[in-house]
Amino acid sequence: MSAAQSLPVPALPPGLVALPLNELLTVAREYVDASRFDAADRLLGHILATQPRHGETLHLKGYIAFKRNRSEEAATLMELALAAGAGQPRQLCNLGEVYRLIGRLDEGLTMTRRAQALAPTDPVAHFNESMLRYERMEPEECIRAARRAIQLKPDMPEAHMRLGQTLLLTGAFQEGWDEYEWRYQISGAQPLMPKTDKPQWDGAPLGDGQTLLLVADQGYGDVIMFARYLPWACSRAKSVAIATSAELRELLERHFPGPTYFTRWDAAPPFVAYCPFSGLSRLHGTRPDSIPQPPAYLRPLPDKVAAWRERLDALLPPGLKRVGIAWAGRPTHNNDRNRSIDLATMAPFGHVPGVAYVALQKGPAAAQVADWRGPAPLVGLDAQIETFDDTLAILECLDMLVCVDTSLGHLAGAAGRPAWVMLPYAPDWRWMMRREDSPWYGSLRLLRQEGPKAWPALIARVASELATFATG
Repeated sequence: MSAAQSLPVPALPPGLVALPLNELLTVAREYVDASRFDAADRLLGHILATQPRHGETLHLKGYIAFKRNRSEEAATLMELALAAGAGQPRQLCNLGEVYRLIGRLDEGLTMTRRAQALAPTDPVAHFNESMLRYERMEPEECIRAARRAIQLKPDMPEAHMRLGQTLLLTGAFQEGWDEYEWRYQISGAQPLMPKTDKPQWDGAPLGDGQTLLLVADQGYGDVIMFARYLPWACSRAKSVAIATSAELRELLERHFPGPTYFTRWDAAPPFVAYCPFSGLSRLHGTRPDSIPQPPAYLRPLPDKVAAWRERLDALLPPGLKRVGIAWAGRPTHNNDRNRSIDLATMAPFGHVPGVAYVALQKGPAAAQVADWRGPAPLVGLDAQIETFDDTLAILECLDMLVCVDTSLGHLAGAAGRPAWVMLPYAPDWRWMMRREDSPWYGSLRLLRQEGPKAWPALIARVASELATFATG
């Protein structure tokens, strides 16, 4: 029995019952376009109850599953739809995108190429190819596909963004920063700030009485990384105000005194121009060989270091290397499916002699500490870590941090603490390609997968190198 046939027949509003199939599908498409997925699902289920192999209906059901982050279910339904004749270019593109999300990259590229053959001037098919090429670590082909999408649709922000990220990945910073500026024009992107008639700053010096507003945008790791540009920005504007999250305010305020900090927009002072933190690198004219490298520009509080050292001495056996670990980032990150793992995947770490682990993981994934079964001791600190200053102090008490690509790696790098960052096969642009060091942080070592989702091999390698580290 197919997924569609197993569904109960839903009741429809009286006004829809008598409509012919084509009109029911029109209503269903309108529901989908309006994100009324429950209503669309009921209507499509009604159609499938009488026509279980109707291609477009199956595809729309799959599309709804995709929008609800049920990618495996979406693939199954879209494959049924394809077998039933739903092979229009956009339908092939949708299936190709679902294949990308579940890691079936070869099949995704095949679907996208089929879509391009049927509709060679459709920019979506070329943009989708660029996304697949990135995850396959084929940057030249990714750039080519993104440029083709932009040629067909010059105002397509998603294609500009993918082009920018790939150029930055390959070290082409000058054009990369310009293309990266499209990020806030992408549909559904969280607005940088409330609407304003003030211009975005062009980097020119501001005069007395002119306040520059800087916005600590994107994730915690981004804020930490781009904070290195604050001294440069403050040298070009005597009056600076910084909008930041409450979680990072104290850390930034202590290390970069001078600006006015606020965490609510109703507290923003008047300003003449604004700029996101993530735009400062472009204005600075940063190139791979001119990234500002301030030594340890974040420092722990001595009293917190003393308190945490005493606490860890009481929790951990003496004589062992103390290694912090974190295995998951923020679940809402657009690449979290590739960068985060379960603690169980790190099980080989538990058999490394001479090491005691300190879990610095925050959020729901921290609960996995309870399932640790390795001989090496592991202490979970989730409930005790209240601020970034706590984490900074803990890092000062450890011999090493091993983590996936999260804000912890940025924090360790900004503090000059040694850390190994385990990267997905297709990494974030800032880690660039084929290098173990980071041009952003001198104390980080980058450990890369040899293929998509190749976590077991990377974890085994890191465990082996931890064993060597423990004896050093």
